[in-house]
Amino acid sequence: MPETPLKHATNEQLAIAVVLSAQTTDEQVNKITPELFRRFPDMASLARGDLKEIEKLVFSTGFYKNKARNIKNLAIKVCENFNGKIPNDFEALLTLPGIGRKTANVVMDCAFNTSVGFVVDTHVKRLSRRLGWTTSENPEKIEKDLMIAIPRQYWKDLSLYLIYHGRKFCMAKKPDCKGCFLNQICPRLYI
Repeated sequence: MPETPLKHATNEQLAIAVVLSAQTTDEQVNKITPELFRRFPDMASLARGDLKEIEKLVFSTGFYKNKARNIKNLAIKVCENFNGKIPNDFEALLTLPGIGRKTANVVMDCAFNTSVGFVVDTHVKRLSRRLGWTTSENPEKIEKDLMIAIPRQYWKDLSLYLIYHGRKFCMAKKPDCKGCFLNQICPRLYI
């Protein structure tokens, strides 16, 4: 079974790591989160944290001002509305700053082992189009198409497999079709 590569000890840390992972690599997030989580080990400390200090800690992930503001405001809202714990409710997750459908799906899958939807990141978007599972460019439409085509019990694992496959073989600019084990069924060979 594939696991999220984002290192975390709690559901709250997972949510913060996923918010930070936007527009950067999981490796980069894993480089900065140990110090971030050492300095701010729970939602209450992060909610009270100095925004400038948070910005410094998350700077290397890019879009650091927006990410710092989102994770601080997320922590404040979690403390005020959910007793400092990430809620086990998809709709409630969507009310938190910095959390959209993709992030909420990751948290539900990884923290609560509940697949509410299909995680659609840049890799899943690219591969689902290349494999002919969708024609859409819109992540929400792609998610709906995948939820119709794929049985729910496969949503969590398949999304992670597609992400890993997109990183290793089916890259955006130069896919390794010769090395890809899906090349016999892929309608979009780039050989």
